Amino acid sequence: MAQITAAMVKQLREMTDSPMMECKKALVEADGDMDAAVDVLRKNGLAKAAKKAGRETNEGAVAAYISEDGKTGALVELSCETDFVASNPKFTGFASSLAKVVADVKPADVEALLAAEMNGETVEAELTELIHVMGENMKIARFAVRTVEAGALSSYIHMGGKIGVLCEFSFDKPETASADSFKTFAHDVAMQVAATAPVSARREDVPAEIVEHEKAIYMAQAAESGKPEAIQEKMAVGRLEKFFKGSVLNEQEFIKDSNMTVKSYSESVSKELGDTVKVIAFDRLVRGESDN
Repeated sequence: MAQITAAMVKQLREMTDSPMMECKKALVEADGDMDAAVDVLRKNGLAKAAKKAGRETNEGAVAAYISEDGKTGALVELSCETDFVASNPKFTGFASSLAKVVADVKPADVEALLAAEMNGETVEAELTELIHVMGENMKIARFAVRTVEAGALSSYIHMGGKIGVLCEFSFDKPETASADSFKTFAHDVAMQVAATAPVSARREDVPAEIVEHEKAIYMAQAAESGKPEAIQEKMAVGRLEKFFKGSVLNEQEFIKDSNMTVKSYSESVSKELGDTVKVIAFDRLVRGESDN
C-alpha cells in the first residue's frame, strides 16, 4: 500500500476543494493514485449530494448577466440552506456563471438548464460538485432571460442578491446604448423596479384578471358609500386610476424626483439624446419567493 503523505493530501485538497479528511480517505482508497483519488471524491460527492437533496433551501441569491452588446440578459435564483453559504464567493461566482449560461442557452425550463453545458460538464454535474464542496443542498429555483433587437437591457442586484431586476428598453439609434445619460436612466429604472415592485412596465400589460379584481374591490367599496350608481362608477374608476399610477412602472413617480414620472424621465432622456427611449418590460426575482 502506498504511503499517503501530508503533501499528497494538501495537493488533492487544492485540486478539489474537498475537506482534508475526505482527501486522505480518497487517497487511501485509490492507493495513492492522485487521478483515481479525484474520481473517488467525485463519486462520493454524488452520493453525498443525493443525501442532501431533501434538505430545505431557504437562502440563496439572485444573480444577473448581460452580454457586452446589451442585447441578451438573464437572471437566475440559486438557493441554498444558509446565508453563510449564500455569501460565499464560490456560491455567488457559480450563480453568476449560471446566469451567463441561461443567457447563452435560453433554456425552456430548469430541467433543460440542468442539461446544458457548463465548463465541459452539464450544469447538473457542476452543481452537484458545488454541493459536495460547500456541504449544503442547492437548487436552481428559477430564471428569466430576455433578448432585444432595437434597444438594450439593464440589470440591478439589490442587497447582495436578495432582489434581481432585468429591464428591457427600446430605442432607434444604436449609439444610444453607450450614452452616459441612457446608462444612468437604465440603472435608475432598474433600481426603481427593485424598490417599488410594479406589476408591469406599461398599463396595457397589466393582466386583465388583476384589473378586474381591483375594479371589483373598488366597486364594492364605492357601493358602501350609498351614493348613486353613476357616482359609484366614477369613484371606482378614480381608484383604479390611482392603482395604475402606483403599480405601472411608467406611471409611477420617479423615486429620485417626485416631480416626474418614470415616463416623463424617459421622455427627458429621449429629448437629450434625440431618440425615442421607452421602458418596455422587466423581470423581478426576489429570493425565496419561488415555489420551487
